[in-house]
Amino acid sequence: MIHTLFQILVFQILFLAVYDLFLKKETFFGLNRTYLLLTPILGCVLPFVSIDFLQQNIPQEYILELPAVMIGGNIPEAVSSGTSLWLPSFFDFWFLGILFSSLFFFWKLYKIAKLKSAGTMENFQRFKLIILPKTDTAFSFFNTIFLGENISEESKTSIIAHEKIHIQQKHSLDLLFFEILRIIFWFNPMIYLFQNRIATLHEFIVDAKVTIQKDKKQYYQNLLSEVFQTEKISFINTFFNQSLIKKRISMLQKSKSTKTAQFKYLLLLPIICGMLVYTACSNDPKAEESQAVQQSDSEVMTKINELAEAIMKKGEMTAEEEKALKLLTTEAQPGDKVYTSVQEYLDETKDQNETDVPFAVIEKVPVFPGCSGADNEAMKLCMSQNIANFVNSNFNIKLAEELNLSGQHRIAVQFKIDKTGKVVDVRARSLSHISELEKEAVRVVNLLPQMKPGEQKGEKVGVLYSLPIVFELK
Repeated sequence: MIHTLFQILVFQILFLAVYDLFLKKETFFGLNRTYLLLTPILGCVLPFVSIDFLQQNIPQEYILELPAVMIGGNIPEAVSSGTSLWLPSFFDFWFLGILFSSLFFFWKLYKIAKLKSAGTMENFQRFKLIILPKTDTAFSFFNTIFLGENISEESKTSIIAHEKIHIQQKHSLDLLFFEILRIIFWFNPMIYLFQNRIATLHEFIVDAKVTIQKDKKQYYQNLLSEVFQTEKISFINTFFNQSLIKKRISMLQKSKSTKTAQFKYLLLLPIICGMLVYTACSNDPKAEESQAVQQSDSEVMTKINELAEAIMKKGEMTAEEEKALKLLTTEAQPGDKVYTSVQEYLDETKDQNETDVPFAVIEKVPVFPGCSGADNEAMKLCMSQNIANFVNSNFNIKLAEELNLSGQHRIAVQFKIDKTGKVVDVRARSLSHISELEKEAVRVVNLLPQMKPGEQKGEKVGVLYSLPIVFELK
C-alpha cells in the first residue's frame, strides 16, 4: 500500500510539473481545465493498471516457492494474561484523517448556509443574488452570487457579469470535485496544488470571456480599483483575490497561443507510457498490494503452500509429491507453460539469452554449503532443509514478547541467489503488516551463507526464491 501511495504521489508530481512548465501560460483554457481534472485521477489509477502485453515482453525472473518455515514460540504468561496496548495502524490514521476532513468540509458548507440565511435574496432567470449586510464580500457558489451591500452599484454590475460566467461554466463542480479528493487523500499535498491551479485557471477563463463583451481597459480599472474581502472557503469562486490580480492582468495581456502549441499536450503520451512500463516492472507485486482486500495472494498459491508445509513436516518428499508440487507451482503462474522435462524447456529456449531460469528446470541448482548429492533433487531437498534450519536457529522469537504478539503470523520473503552465489535483493512482507517481523525476516535471510550458484547451459545464472515464514505462537 505504501508503495502504491508513493507511486500516486510521484505520478501526480510529474503531471503537475508538465502543466507548470509547458501548459499554464498557454491560452488553451478549455484543454488546461480538462488536463487539471483528468491527471489527478490518472495519477491514482495508473499504479493499478496492469497491461499483459507489457508484462509479457519485459524479462521476468522466475521464483521458486520454498516450503514454509515453521517457527514456534511460547507466549510468556505475563504477556498473554495482560492487557495489550492498542496502536493505530496506517489505515486507522487514514480513516481518522478522512473523518476530520469531512467535518471541516461540512463546517465550510455551514458557513455558506449561514451567509445565505443572513442575506437578502433576489431571484433572477438563471441565478440567485444574495445581498450580504455590512460587508464587501463577493463570490459565487453554484447558481448563487453573494455580494456585500457595501460594494458600489457600478462594481456590482461588473461582479455579477463576472460571476455569471463562473455559473455558466459550472466551475463550482470542479472545485467540489477537488474538495472530495482532499477528503479522501487529505495527506496528499498534490491535491491541494491541483485545486489551486484550477481555481486560478477559472479566473483566466472568466476574464477572457468577460473582456470579449466589455472593454479591456475598463476591466483593468475594475480589477485595480479595490480589493474586496473574500471568504476563505476552498470551493467558492471569489471575485477579487489579491494574490491573483497580477496573474490575471498578465494573462489578459497575453496574445492567443498558436495552434502548434497544442502539440505540447502530446507530452502526456510518453509520460503515461513510461508510467505504464514502470508499473509493469514494479517490484511490488499487485497481488500482494491487494492483500488488504484479500486475505492471501490467491487461493491456488495458498493451497500449494499448505501442501508444501505438510510435505516439509514429514521430513521427506517422494518423487511423485515433488513432481505434483512442481507442476502446481508452474501452473499457478498465469500464462506460463508447464514443462514436463528439462529437455523440453531447453529445446524451446535454446535461442534465448536468459540470465535467470526456473528452479524446476535448471540444469544445476544452487547448492547450500555442505550439501552433496548426485542429482538436482537431492540438492533441492538439502537446500530447503538447511534454509529452514538456519531460519529457525537465527530468528528472534523474543519479538513475540516485545510486540505483544499472539496467534499465527505469516511473512512472505523473496530473495535471489545471484550469479556469484550471494543472497541479494531480500524483501519481506508481513501479512499482518508488522514491520518488525519484516525487518527480522530480512535480517535473518541476509545472514544466509554464500552458496554455489546455479548453472544453465554451462553459464552461471541467478535464481529467485520465495520463502514463506510462519511465526506461530502457542
